[in-house]
Amino acid sequence: MHQPYLMHQDQLMRSRGLIPLVSVSTMVVQLDASGSGSAGAAGAVGAAEAELLPEQACLLFKAFADPVRLAVVQALGGGERCVCDLTSELGLAQSRLSFHLRVLRDAGLIESRDQGRWVYYRLCPQAITSLQDWLAALAQRCHRPAQPCVG
Repeated sequence: MHQPYLMHQDQLMRSRGLIPLVSVSTMVVQLDASGSGSAGAAGAVGAAEAELLPEQACLLFKAFADPVRLAVVQALGGGERCVCDLTSELGLAQSRLSFHLRVLRDAGLIESRDQGRWVYYRLCPQAITSLQDWLAALAQRCHRPAQPCVG
């Protein structure tokens, strides 16, 4: 179940006809019989990555804003990790770590997979690339001079 704030963000985005980033990051490319990817699915991911919406950026910045979540992201920067390794490395109780992992997952920054009784987490490179591209575009536009006032 989503946290109330994240549920509100998800509902707000959907009411505006937007897709939350977490939905984009979990899309998969379907393979045909020859093993090549479906252009439609890959194109949808590529198009969504190119245009990070303000609501998506808000969720990503919220996820990065907490020191514990930033530590989790940095720990996952070295590759996939088991939740048991994260709890011991970060010195967190499992329940506290689970809360922060949920925020990161809801923002689309991480993905998880189950293997037996363990859950493994990894960064979602598409989300990081989307944010990086959005910030680069913002940096390019911030140097534009103001339009003359006609008022």
